[in-house]
Amino acid sequence: MKYIGYLYLFLTIATTVTSQLIIKWRVTNWVSTILPMPAEILGKIGFLFKVIFDPFIFTACCLTFISGLCWMATMTKFEISYAYPFTMLGFVAVLILSALLLGEHFNIYKIIGCGIIIAGVIVTSRGL
Repeated sequence: MKYIGYLYLFLTIATTVTSQLIIKWRVTNWVSTILPMPAEILGKIGFLFKVIFDPFIFTACCLTFISGLCWMATMTKFEISYAYPFTMLGFVAVLILSALLLGEHFNIYKIIGCGIIIAGVIVTSRGL
């Protein structure tokens, strides 16, 4: 049953990455086409309240909550010093998926950074 811990960990990462990509996609859409971000503080607060009720962003917020629940479940199966480095794979996934899905820039420095992160996860995962 140790594999259930890895399922929880995978779900933590997957829900986090998905929520971040959805939020970036929708907020960019809101700012560029629907409603520009106001300059004054009260306008910004109103803007954020309008954006939060966008169905996609609301779903992304729910995914973030689910990610937290999955993380708590992960903590019942692994030591935090073992599990936490795996969450850095979310950075790699966001970087790659944001380039593929959102057209964000991907360059050699980001590739090197991803390699370093992956190497770090491999090294730290040997500690169990």
